[in-house]
Amino acid sequence: MVREEVAESTRTPQWKCVESRVDSKRLYYGRFILSPLMKGQADTIGILMRRVLLGEIEGTCITGAKLEGVPHEYSTIAGIDESVHEILMNLKEIVLRSNLYGVRNAFICVKGPKCVTAQDIISPPSVKIVDTTQHIANLTEPLDLCIELEIKRDRGYRIKSTNHSQDGSYPIDAVSMPVRNANHSIYSYGNENQEILFLEIWTNGSLTPKEALYEASRNLIDLFIPFLHAEEENTNLEENKNKLALPLLTFHDELSNRKKNQKGIALKSIFIDQLELPSRTYNCLKRSNIHTLLDLLNKSQEDLMKMEYFRTEDVKQILSILQKRFAMDLPKN
Repeated sequence: MVREEVAESTRTPQWKCVESRVDSKRLYYGRFILSPLMKGQADTIGILMRRVLLGEIEGTCITGAKLEGVPHEYSTIAGIDESVHEILMNLKEIVLRSNLYGVRNAFICVKGPKCVTAQDIISPPSVKIVDTTQHIANLTEPLDLCIELEIKRDRGYRIKSTNHSQDGSYPIDAVSMPVRNANHSIYSYGNENQEILFLEIWTNGSLTPKEALYEASRNLIDLFIPFLHAEEENTNLEENKNKLALPLLTFHDELSNRKKNQKGIALKSIFIDQLELPSRTYNCLKRSNIHTLLDLLNKSQEDLMKMEYFRTEDVKQILSILQKRFAMDLPKN
C-alpha cells in the first residue's frame, strides 16, 4: 500500500502520519513516513531527527520544592506514608504542559487525612497538568501539608545540586524531555535506488508526536539558517580587493525585496531565538507574542517602548542586531 502511494507521488518528499494513538495520559504514539527519498537520504534525515527529538525539544517540569520544618531530604514526617525523598521523586514524575519562559511558582496546601495527587497542585494559568491522578503523598493523620514548587521550562536533563538547602528548599532532577523515545527505519524500493523513511515517536503527553515532529523540524531549520546567511569571502583575492560596499536597504525596501525573492529565507522562519538577545529582552518579546523576525519587523520602536518592562537600552540593542545581521531597521512610529 505504501509503495503504491509513493509511486504515484511527486519527486518532492512529503510527510504523512500513518498511525496515531493514545496509550495513556502520559504515553502518546505516532508513526510517520517521508517519501520519496534518494538512496542515503533517509538515514541522514532519520539520524538528525532522532537526535533533535530526544535532545533539543523543550519541556516543562518541577525543578524544586520547599517544605518548611524539614531538616533533611531523607527525613520522615509523622502522619505521611512517604519520606521527603519519596515525595520529591513523585513530584519529579509529574508531567506539565506549558509555553512559559523563566521560573514560575506553584503550591500544594492540603489537610489530611487525604491522598495527595497532582490535582491538588495550584499552578499558574499558563501551566497545565497532563495527568491529575499522579500520586504525590498519602496523609494518614489530620495534619497540614504545604509545599512550594518551582516550575521551569528547559531542555534535556539537569542533575540537581548536591548542596543541602538551609531553608527547606530542595532541588529536583529536571527531566525536560517530552519525547520518551524515537526510532527510525528505512524501506528501499525501485532497484534499491529510492527509500522511504519511517519515524516512530513516543511522548509523555505534554505534546503530541505531531507537535514534537514540528518542533524538531523547526529546531533543525534554526540550526542551519546561519549557514545560508554566510558571506562568500576569501574565495578570490582580486574580487575582495575590488569589492564595493552595498548601501544598506531601508526597512520597507528590505521587507519588500524579501517578500518578492522566492529563493530567500522567509522572515517568519527566522525565530528571535537566533538573535542572541539577553534573556530579559527575549522574555519580554515572547510575552508580547513576538516569536519570529517577521513579528518583530511588524513593530515600530514606539511599539516596543510600550511593552511592559521594556527600556530604551533594549530597543537600541535590537536595532544594533538588526543592522549588523540583516541590514534592517525598525521605523520610529
